[in-house]
Amino acid sequence: MKLLALDTATEQCSAALWLDGTVRALESARSQGHSELILAMIGQLLDEAGVQLAQLNAIAFGRGPGGFTGVRLAAGVAQGLAFAAQLPLLPISDLRAIAAQALLPEPGPACALICQDARMDEVYWGCYELRGEQLQPLAAEAVGAPGAVLLPPAWDGAQVVGAGSGFDAYAAQLAQVSGQLSAIYPRLRPRAREIVLLAAQDGLGCAIAAEHAQPVYLRDNVAQPSSRN
Repeated sequence: MKLLALDTATEQCSAALWLDGTVRALESARSQGHSELILAMIGQLLDEAGVQLAQLNAIAFGRGPGGFTGVRLAAGVAQGLAFAAQLPLLPISDLRAIAAQALLPEPGPACALICQDARMDEVYWGCYELRGEQLQPLAAEAVGAPGAVLLPPAWDGAQVVGAGSGFDAYAAQLAQVSGQLSAIYPRLRPRAREIVLLAAQDGLGCAIAAEHAQPVYLRDNVAQPSSRN
C-alpha cells in the first residue's frame, strides 16, 4: 500500500509517505507559510521516492482539531490532490496522532490523555488507549475549559501519560489531573509520520471520497473572540 499524509494543524508542518511499510517524512516548525511549505514537502517526498501521485492508494490528512486556518488548509490541500489524482482520503484525528507519538514508540503505558491548547482559555482533549496494536479513542473528543478535563473511571489504577501543548499553556488549571499522570510530554505536536502510520493501520476500508472530507474544529464559533475575561 502506498499512502501520502500531511498535517498543518499546528506550527509543525509535515508530510510523510508510506511505501509498503517504509516511512519517509519531512517536517518543519514555522509560524506561517504552511501552504507553500506543505506542497514543497509533498513534491520532494514523491520525487525522492520516484512515485507519482496517481500511483498512491490514498491520501491521509490531519483533520483536526487544531488551528482553524491550519486544519482548513490540510483538508483543502488533501482534497485538491485527491481530486487531481482520483484518490480517496483518510481523515485522521490530530489528537490521536499525538497519542500515537506518546504510546507507540516503546512498550509502556497503554493510555494517553491528550490536551492541546485551543486558545480562548480552552483545550482540545481526548483519551486514547492501545488495544492490541490499534490505537483507539475511549470517548468522543471535546473542547472546553482545562479545569473540566477528567480521566475516565475505566482508567482507575492504570498508568496514563499526558501529551500536548495544553499542559504547558494551562499548567495550573490542569494540575489536578496532571498529578494522576505517570509522565507528561507537553512538546508533542501532531505529525504526518504518525498520521500515515494510523492511516495504514485503519486501512482503505476507512477511506472516504474527497468531496466528503471535512475539517474538524470541535467548536462552532472558531472565528469568534472569547467572551470570557
